[in-house]
Amino acid sequence: MSADDAAIEAFVARILEGSVRAGARAMRLVDDREPIAREILDRLYRHTGRARVIGITGNPGSGKSTLTDRLVSHYRTQGKRVGVVAVDPSSPFTGGAILGDRIRMNQHATDPGVFIRSLATRGNLGGLSRSTNDVVAILDAMGFDIVLLETVGVGQDEVEVVKLAHTSVVVLVPGLGDDIQAIKAGILEIADVFAVNKADRDGADRTIRDIRNLQMLADTAATGWTPPIIRTVATTDDGVADLVEAIAAHDTHGRAAGSDAAERLRRREAHILESLIRDRLVERMVEALGDAATRRALLDRLVARETTPYAEAQRVLDELLRG
Repeated sequence: MSADDAAIEAFVARILEGSVRAGARAMRLVDDREPIAREILDRLYRHTGRARVIGITGNPGSGKSTLTDRLVSHYRTQGKRVGVVAVDPSSPFTGGAILGDRIRMNQHATDPGVFIRSLATRGNLGGLSRSTNDVVAILDAMGFDIVLLETVGVGQDEVEVVKLAHTSVVVLVPGLGDDIQAIKAGILEIADVFAVNKADRDGADRTIRDIRNLQMLADTAATGWTPPIIRTVATTDDGVADLVEAIAAHDTHGRAAGSDAAERLRRREAHILESLIRDRLVERMVEALGDAATRRALLDRLVARETTPYAEAQRVLDELLRG
């Protein structure tokens, strides 16, 4: 074993022991796309698969961060170690996370049983960061029992959280426009559990009624699971214990479902594999464009219409295939 291999093995061992410092460093290497991160993740992966990943998604302004904060508190009272991956919008100036969720969850900052990591979307669609899969894997390997994955706030078909989470919680609030239109947008189709937050507001009953009416039209025979609708007021902790129970019930159902649960796990692994392949291909294609001077010269040729983006894209793909 080389000195480099020995150093990586020692670093991986510290992560597996639950070292916060080692875990945080690994996450930084992942987010910065350092080449050594791939070797670390490769060695960690066989130690993953134990944490339950819970996705928290919904429209901006629905109170996802406050609800996530309350869920952390409830899981801690159960003695569970909790990791939080809070995907923030990218700063328009630095490209980094704005860190709003870390600020809102400040009360857990000194709790050694809680680890909170903010990630920037960096323009990624789907409500998740490009590094989310890897950070979740590191938290899993560190021994966290629960990983709460809070998205930046999504709509339409930006619902990648369902591909990574074992249970997806969709957070809705009354009074944010046409509830039926939001349902038609597709985001509600991913829910394993609905949380109607700010349920003390006018319109909560209508939101719940709209969801139930659509559930009557949905075909749940394939999974045998009808997503429960939980009223919550996160700011006062009302209903959060019920939400924890609903998440646990979905987990129990999934484990009992046998082949259905196995298929969902296969889809999760397929999503991780496809994401890795896609990222590596993009990296290779960018490298194939050459250094900064070469890329600038190419762009000048495109501006002058001496070549076309279609021809250049095909050239890069041909070079990659030959390589």
